[in-house]
Amino acid sequence: MIAEEGLDLVRSFLTVAEELNFRRSAERLNIDQSALTRRIQRLEEAVGFKLLERTTRQVILTQAGQSFYRDNQHLLARYAESVTTARRIADGKAGRLRVGYMAFAAPRLMPAAVARFRCRHPNVDLHLRYIRTQGQKLALAGDEIDVGFMIGPFDHSEYHSLTLASDPLCLVAPPGHPLLGSDRIRPADLAGEDLILGDMQEWGEFRWRIDDMFDAEGVRPKVRLEASNTLAISGLVAAGLGVTLFPESLVGVLGATVEARPLDAPGFRIGTVLVWKRLNRSAMVREFVEVASQPSEGRG
Repeated sequence: MIAEEGLDLVRSFLTVAEELNFRRSAERLNIDQSALTRRIQRLEEAVGFKLLERTTRQVILTQAGQSFYRDNQHLLARYAESVTTARRIADGKAGRLRVGYMAFAAPRLMPAAVARFRCRHPNVDLHLRYIRTQGQKLALAGDEIDVGFMIGPFDHSEYHSLTLASDPLCLVAPPGHPLLGSDRIRPADLAGEDLILGDMQEWGEFRWRIDDMFDAEGVRPKVRLEASNTLAISGLVAAGLGVTLFPESLVGVLGATVEARPLDAPGFRIGTVLVWKRLNRSAMVREFVEVASQPSEGRG
């Protein structure tokens, strides 16, 4: 049976089973009695057994009909509920949204977007995963996440990319470091400094961007120490073991044990982009992109 026709046939049977009267059942279904009779006959042909015994005086459920009724009496309610749930998902009001984010999006951009989205759609199940930029590209390709906050730019024919921030980089150094007192800090001033940067496993995209920036200035940086997370990098700098570079709008997360000054270098900026598949036409993704694109405090 075609699904829609099958549902009509079962609905008709359930109505007759409740009324045990074809006239009243036909009135409830807003069809004539002959049409109702044909529906019951088609259903019996489809299932291969008698559901009703009908005489001129009464309608009786067969034993098979009684079993079929018990097993299907909640079918229509479940069907209506499933349609409502599916419609809410299609409209972006329910369901699940999987969001990837990297370190630079964690303090502000991602939480601001999630907060606005949650206000609009409190019933959507949000799954948040910290994944480095390269890992997010693989996760998007493998449909493991729906949208990702990455280091940009990211240009690919199969993906949409929205720039959320373009942050100038700052020199971050321990208090009293000689460069902090300079009127201007240029990339060339860092040539002799011990740099502390994120390791390639976790910070690969950022490191590649930094290398390109220094190459454009003709400077070869001296990376002395690497760490896998922001707290460790900040701690190593605070201990006087070197200096680092960090987005201007996020230096506050490094704490009061280090100080930051902007670099006098227009090309030393780091971008954060939101990326999702072009083929993903989910209403939830569209809504999330919309709220993420709204201006928020601290964006560069």
